[in-house]
Amino acid sequence: MKNSRRTFLRTMGGSAAALSMASWMPLKALGSAFSPNDTIQVGLIGAGIIGHFDVDTILQVPGVELVAACDLYDPRLVRAKEKWGNHLYTTRDYREILARPDIDAVIVAVPDHWHDHISIAALEAGKHVYCEKPMVHHIEEGAAVIAAQKKSGKVFQVGSQAASSVGVLEAQKYIKDGALGEISFVEATNDRVDALGAWQYTIPFDLDPKQVDWDRYLGDAPKRPFEAHRFFRWRNYKEYGTGVAGDLFVHLLTTLHTITGSTGPNRIFALGDLNYWKDGRDAYDLVTGVMDYPKTDQHPSFQFFTRVNLADGGGGSHRSRIVGTEGSLELNGDGFVLRRFKRPQAPPFSLNYDALITYPKAMQEAFLKEYDAKYPKDKFSRGVEKQTDIVFNAPEKYNARLSHMEVFVKAIRENKPALVKEDATFGLRAAAPSLACNLSVEKKKPIAWDPDQMKIVG
Repeated sequence: MKNSRRTFLRTMGGSAAALSMASWMPLKALGSAFSPNDTIQVGLIGAGIIGHFDVDTILQVPGVELVAACDLYDPRLVRAKEKWGNHLYTTRDYREILARPDIDAVIVAVPDHWHDHISIAALEAGKHVYCEKPMVHHIEEGAAVIAAQKKSGKVFQVGSQAASSVGVLEAQKYIKDGALGEISFVEATNDRVDALGAWQYTIPFDLDPKQVDWDRYLGDAPKRPFEAHRFFRWRNYKEYGTGVAGDLFVHLLTTLHTITGSTGPNRIFALGDLNYWKDGRDAYDLVTGVMDYPKTDQHPSFQFFTRVNLADGGGGSHRSRIVGTEGSLELNGDGFVLRRFKRPQAPPFSLNYDALITYPKAMQEAFLKEYDAKYPKDKFSRGVEKQTDIVFNAPEKYNARLSHMEVFVKAIRENKPALVKEDATFGLRAAAPSLACNLSVEKKKPIAWDPDQMKIVG
């Protein structure tokens, strides 16, 4: 551990610290002014739930304007004009967005099976790309996205905002400096209980199929007659989505890889089942994964346990905990609690549960006398000493999605793609182990993965 952080932890003396990122301040609060020529003009491709979240957030960054929107459901285009202005150019065809020379960047917030196609096309058209997670629908699609990003020289960022969270980045400092000792295992869960958490999104009662561009939606998925559930609740179907692993494991892995600097596991095993949400979906509502992270220059070897349960009768829970040999760090949203302890300097003994109680009384007394002489109390600690928790809280009203968008915009404005840490390579290294969980469930065996070469082994 570096001396600076050891000194800080010693200085804390075990007292609690309610930390805040005083240096954090959204760009909007800085009062930066941009001329019209500096305005970054954005096109939205996919005006669904996350598309709305992303646009509402990026418009909080100074010098950004939404000029066009694309969606395959006509009423969503009506809503886009209603919400963001009648000046918006709207279309069903994303290629019309890419063909516009006045658009600098696009937000790709479409079903997973379109991510690689649209991202690559956008990069080839000279656009900067913010692509929602998971970056790809299938692992083998990742190499082409990485190649397109490198060839284009454009900014490409995957939309898993934990990579820019102040809490995650602060936790990264503690882990890097060894505050937990050596990491031994990590556990992360994202369990849900209600229908919306299980992706049963609202479908209009008076739906007119003619208002849906169904053929374009299918893309490279198998052809089939129109089904409203497959369009509005696409996450539930393997042909368009990636299930709980692709949707939610990716968030957990993004957090883990950002904090530890890891490139990923080399073995993945998972179990999956469809227990409760039997609404026609074929994606599992429960997936449990175990991943083996090998030792690298960045971290020791450790195990990662993860689970998403969409029918958690316990009420749902979201927990991420990194456990080391000297403590644990538990994340809670954009904050965390660091719990640490000191191991005893003297070897432990017990008169309750220890081999010592099986020895004759005389031997016990002789042992205790020799122990006191060898490890005097004033020089050696004899028990585990728990230190007071260190608490980090993000600033009030902090928004990690906004921080992530600020990174994206800053990289575009300064023409520095390297400012983005969650680029296509990072995106594949988070998506592939998640998608490998689905593969492991299907094949009923572990999946070997090379995190450096980013390919399945064997």
